[in-house]
Amino acid sequence: MPRAGTRPTSRDVARAAGVSQAAVSLVLGDKWRGRVAEATAERVREAARTLGYRPNLAARNLRLGRTRTVLLVVPALTTEFFAGVYTGAARVASRHGFGVVLYPSPEGIGPARDPFASAQAALDGVIASSMAAEALTAIRGDQLPLVMLDSDPSGSVGAATVNLDIAGGVRQVTEHLLALGHRRFLHLAADVASWTFEVRARELAARLREVPGASLRTVRAPLSIKGAEVSAEAALSGLPAPDRPTAVVCDDDHLAAGTYKAARRLGLRVPEDLSVTGLDDLALASAIDPELTTVRLDAELFGERGMEALLAVLEGRAPAAGDIPVELVVRGSTGPA
Repeated sequence: MPRAGTRPTSRDVARAAGVSQAAVSLVLGDKWRGRVAEATAERVREAARTLGYRPNLAARNLRLGRTRTVLLVVPALTTEFFAGVYTGAARVASRHGFGVVLYPSPEGIGPARDPFASAQAALDGVIASSMAAEALTAIRGDQLPLVMLDSDPSGSVGAATVNLDIAGGVRQVTEHLLALGHRRFLHLAADVASWTFEVRARELAARLREVPGASLRTVRAPLSIKGAEVSAEAALSGLPAPDRPTAVVCDDDHLAAGTYKAARRLGLRVPEDLSVTGLDDLALASAIDPELTTVRLDAELFGERGMEALLAVLEGRAPAAGDIPVELVVRGSTGPA
């Protein structure tokens, strides 16, 4: 049920009727015949009547093929990864005659503000990263099909979620370092409230709990090279060699680059004294010396799958299931403990 004082949404109708948002859109858009059972359609209509649900003017204009415009909400375009997400989404969109409107956060990292401040046109749907999830507050009252990227499937506000196998990537990193003999780990964690970073921390801790003699310390750092340098230097300085971590697992490649700088300031060699790993495989990973061991995330494929999932939702189909595989790329930044 909607909260007191708020207008009921299509999600409220879907919950009350026990159906998907896609089914609600089909029924209330009078496109349900041949796709939704008549009894189900009546249940949706009854739920809408009971809740007093009325699509607003913008929602009534949202008909597949009417605007053929999709909003992509990301935390930043200054990062190589989200530029790749846009490229992949736009590639699939263009094949289906859709355009993609971007809404990045003005601050560069973190939650974006009201996306309709920069996207005044009516929209057919939304693809949003969980790192910019707060921007969706303005969307939830509208009948906009929504696909979430890097979002918890069990608690997603979207009609579908598309995820990379981040947990699998962290497991690959951990197994690689354990095989090299590392037992003292430092996790340089991104200081960003996001499901994808929670997964990294959870998987790393869970795997190391299974290993006798393994230890893990977690330190948070701003998602920047300079912020990582400061946090890593503070975490590594003043420790005698027997207590110092031998491996630093970083939440992304920028944090790993900052760790390199901190290590050099402290007179530590990578990888002889300290193995360092990242996650993303940005161009930066092969530009630093030694080249970085990291997990390759296919950002363009991620964007493609997000757009394909949204097209499926718009057409009343079930999106493809399963996380997108990732790959550990071993380079010169990791060595024996």
